[in-house]
Amino acid sequence: MILVFGSINIDLVARVTAIPRPGETVLSARYDTLFGGKGANQAVAAARASEAGRVAMAGRVGSDAFGASARANLDHNGVQTDLIAIGEEPTGCAFITVDERGENAITVASGANAIVAASMVPASTLDASTLAVLQMEVPFTASLEVARRVREAGGQVVWNFAPAPPAFRTEDLSKLLGTTDVFIVNEHEAIAAAEVLGHTTTDFEQAGAVLSQASQGVCVVTAGARGAIACFPNGERVIAKAERIVPVDTTGAGDTFVGILASALDEGFSFGSALERAVRGASMACLTHGAQTGMPTRRELD
Repeated sequence: MILVFGSINIDLVARVTAIPRPGETVLSARYDTLFGGKGANQAVAAARASEAGRVAMAGRVGSDAFGASARANLDHNGVQTDLIAIGEEPTGCAFITVDERGENAITVASGANAIVAASMVPASTLDASTLAVLQMEVPFTASLEVARRVREAGGQVVWNFAPAPPAFRTEDLSKLLGTTDVFIVNEHEAIAAAEVLGHTTTDFEQAGAVLSQASQGVCVVTAGARGAIACFPNGERVIAKAERIVPVDTTGAGDTFVGILASALDEGFSFGSALERAVRGASMACLTHGAQTGMPTRRELD
């Protein structure tokens, strides 16, 4: 059973010729309202890739129209929503600018996500079959407590270190790694995280090896068009190459990768096969506008 503990947002997306620089204003003909939040994105990706009923979401939304539609969208995609709380804070919102090459810049207003608490996950929902998926868009202390409880119950923790905090302490990163079975970062996050631990390098593969040793678990580094690499504590490395595509919108590709990887691991795929499946799914997600729109189904992945 996959438990996603994290953020739920509504995305407001504007498409432009070029992403504005500081102090610059650019015009867009329109904007789109889409479903997002790293937690919700990963839950949808995992649910579409999994057998029915295998994914639950724990998070928080506001008692507003955005919150009602976000929860309904998760239900529609087969994500269990019993652990989603509703409060007076506004539902989280992300403001996304996408340029003509498919690259993006994102500003997130946390809203209800800022008060997500570990108490929202009852002990009765955790056991040895639990595979928890965490990110960095809700309070770190809450996520850390959930990770500890999952591990104590005999389950596994997949932690996506995104968005990487700009001033994360060594002590906190060590605690995070100590509760994580699979640590997922992109190449820039890998280098930054290794530096937090005192290892300066410009090689993301070397950074991945450092993080794997620190966690004594698997560190997966995603590298966009180059695919992904998994580093193991014993020095083993597994590489999954990405097929060449012409991306339409890269928003949500990383979340698609995380959700599909979690789904495959939950179903007992070998790590190499799970990695290849996640890379393929993330590439497919880049062919359609929107974070969730292009996330592939189980049939498409098979």
